[in-house]
Amino acid sequence: MMLYLTIFLQVSSGLGLIFLVLLHSGKGGGLSDMFGGGVGAQTAGSTVVEQNLDRITIVTALIFAFTTVGLSLQF
Repeated sequence: MMLYLTIFLQVSSGLGLIFLVLLHSGKGGGLSDMFGGGVGAQTAGSTVVEQNLDRITIVTALIFAFTTVGLSLQF
């Protein structure tokens, strides 16, 4: 039973992590940002929604990492 719960958490957190990463706004705009053109956009700060999305993504990534370690120890 514990194995099935761990597998379920692994799959659901993996899919959730994909979804959450795709929700993040893009940081770069191409070659101009690579050479210093996007300095003003980085200093603008983050909104509360973006900060909460970051926190949820980090928690989901931690769940994914712990279930990965848990599955490796079970086999």
